[in-house]
Amino acid sequence: MRVELEQEEDGRWVADVVDLPGVLAYGATRNEALAKAEALALRVIADRLEQGERAPELNNLFIAA
Repeated sequence: MRVELEQEEDGRWVADVVDLPGVLAYGATRNEALAKAEALALRVIADRLEQGERAPELNNLFIAA
């Protein structure tokens, strides 16, 4: 899954998991935002699987862009 990272004007970082619309996280550092987004993405995938939905393709699980 591709994760896009961008630094906001106020210095915070935002990480957006492109393959899971709406899954994004903020952090004080690039690494913090990335870690939070990855953890949230895994929770969303687990929830989808528990509900009987298909999960996105999991090859190369996270790729920071």
